[in-house]
Amino acid sequence: MNFPTPFAQYEGEVLPAWIDSNDHMNLAYYVVMFDYATDAIYDALGLGAAAYKSATNHGTFAVETHTLYDQELRLGERVRVVTQVLGVDAKRLHLAHEMLRVSDGKRAAAQEIMYLHVNLGTRRVVPWPGDLLARMQKAAAAHAVLPRPSWVGRRIAMP
Repeated sequence: MNFPTPFAQYEGEVLPAWIDSNDHMNLAYYVVMFDYATDAIYDALGLGAAAYKSATNHGTFAVETHTLYDQELRLGERVRVVTQVLGVDAKRLHLAHEMLRVSDGKRAAAQEIMYLHVNLGTRRVVPWPGDLLARMQKAAAAHAVLPRPSWVGRRIAMP
């Protein structure tokens, strides 16, 4: 399997409903766009709602996320999200997203996120099926050649 390295399949635009009282995109909608980027990589891995969830009644839950806001986004600006598979194990998937402004390539935001594989009937964490785990491991191996983002693993604290 040749997996796109880097993975940059999601592109979106700041919508009018997403603008807050500061005349820029509200912080919640950065997360929405990162979620759309997750949907894109899930589809490429065979983990998307149509191909996987509906057939298996399994899905993923986000267990932890860290979002960095670097630059404001204004109405109508377009972004591209570049996603890196940082790791995968028997029950988890670790991703890093970087949101880049299309007009100048500058990073607007970044998100690190950890997902758990869940049986949606029992609401319990379960191992990935072998074929899906193998696909995700191949994607992680393809992305292992990319530099690991320096912001991954950060924590929030007062100095």
